[in-house]
Amino acid sequence: MTAPIHHITHPLVQHKLTLMRQKDCSTNSFRRLMGEISMLMAYEVTRDMPTQLIDIETPLEAMKSPVIDGKKTVFVSIMRAGGGFLDGMLTVVPGARIGHVGLYRDPKTLVAVEYYFKMPADMHERDAIVLDPMLATGNSAVAAVDRLKETKPRSIRFVCLLAAPEGLKTLQAAHPDVPIYTAAIDRELNDHGYILPGLGDAGDRLFGTK
Repeated sequence: MTAPIHHITHPLVQHKLTLMRQKDCSTNSFRRLMGEISMLMAYEVTRDMPTQLIDIETPLEAMKSPVIDGKKTVFVSIMRAGGGFLDGMLTVVPGARIGHVGLYRDPKTLVAVEYYFKMPADMHERDAIVLDPMLATGNSAVAAVDRLKETKPRSIRFVCLLAAPEGLKTLQAAHPDVPIYTAAIDRELNDHGYILPGLGDAGDRLFGTK
């Protein structure tokens, strides 16, 4: 059974995404909006996060009340654009651990090439949430999840801002057990592997490198 694709259609998410898509959106605005969207998406991604009851005292009496164990959550940022997605997520779950996967896409073959990989210890006790704004060809996502599975995390979820149908198909074919969360499913990829209508290169727009 294939894990579901969660299309997050909340009006605030869609409004901010529209502002980000516009070509005249400044680097500063793009960065701020990505942080705001990732914070909003974090609520959906963590909706079924396990909780445990602890003993507390209100001003009136003792009670048992639920808390999450943020230290069991690992946000896995696919460098470099994943870093812009990370900040908003950490605002919601500040106790989370952070892992990094460094990948770049070969411009000729569009194959993902790894140059860095660092995860927290004891991944078998942790829930991994992979962050990458763009799910285009899906090659980087598959490569990242391939490596992540070697650490045997308790669970894996993939979160992106935009997805192309081709990328969704590729990731689901390789990792049918990984649920996908996205704010938009766009029309297609162009010949260079960019999402259409998309929002351009998320890394370049985030860091002002183009």
